[in-house]
Amino acid sequence: MVVFPKPLQKGDKIAVVSPAGAVDFSQISTTIDLIKSKGYEVELSPNSLGFYNMGYAYSGTEEERLSDLNWALNNDEISAVWATRGGYGCQHLLKGLELSQFKQNPKWYIGYSDNTVIQSFLLKNNFASIHGQTLKTASLGVSPESFENIFQILKGILPEYQIKSHPLNKKGNAQGELIGGNLAMIYTLLGSPYSFDFKDKILFIEDIGEQFYALDRMLMGLELAGVFKQIKGIIIGGMNNMGNENNPHFEENFDPLAYKIISHRLKNYSIPTAFTFPNGHIFDNLPLILGAKIKLEVSNIVKIIFLNK
Repeated sequence: MVVFPKPLQKGDKIAVVSPAGAVDFSQISTTIDLIKSKGYEVELSPNSLGFYNMGYAYSGTEEERLSDLNWALNNDEISAVWATRGGYGCQHLLKGLELSQFKQNPKWYIGYSDNTVIQSFLLKNNFASIHGQTLKTASLGVSPESFENIFQILKGILPEYQIKSHPLNKKGNAQGELIGGNLAMIYTLLGSPYSFDFKDKILFIEDIGEQFYALDRMLMGLELAGVFKQIKGIIIGGMNNMGNENNPHFEENFDPLAYKIISHRLKNYSIPTAFTFPNGHIFDNLPLILGAKIKLEVSNIVKIIFLNK
């Protein structure tokens, strides 16, 4: 049974970690102020604002980032752990993650993008997490709801979402545990001990900055692994900055060619399919709870209803 962390109270402490890419304080200060305005304390991990160049701008060495994350997860004074950003580097930490104290005092882990692999690790150990906006605010900003809905979840209030239908949707209802996140990370974990368990689940995918052939390659990887035969439904979120800047839809949240490719790969599967859910590397990044039991209703409108009590 998947465990939900207990709701936060005013005065609880949220740890800030940077398990992947480096970040400047100016990129997270707005969110830190927002966290404090909600009545929570903030504690930055030692390397959350660090910098280590190893062909990529990491926030620290693998050992430093792992130390920060294990500290945050297993510290009884911490009530939630919020990632500053994704980027690349979370995979480095999987073999060294340990949950000895975390299991006695579970806490919400919040992030998306590269953080998908950490969230898969947590779910393999039967702990839910929040697939939602990191502390880093994009250059174009983030919708207020992207953060507000996270704070609602932290208080124990589950969201209920309703979105417009899309021409590529497949109607139907499904009920099951929600899994997924960033498609590239889901694809990368296939065949490893850290991969999601897809059987009878509802899968969510989103991505950014992929060439169209790379998107198709990842979808083919999932198909060849039998993922689409195992899941009960699928939700597709943001697909933006796809191809290159010559793509006329490059800046759009839900690239139509990317969606066409996804629909093509799903054509032989009669599962409820919902496109354009507002979660991903986009302005509206409404949080989802990985590990939650949900009901997916796809008709003239799409509803996502969280069933956990």
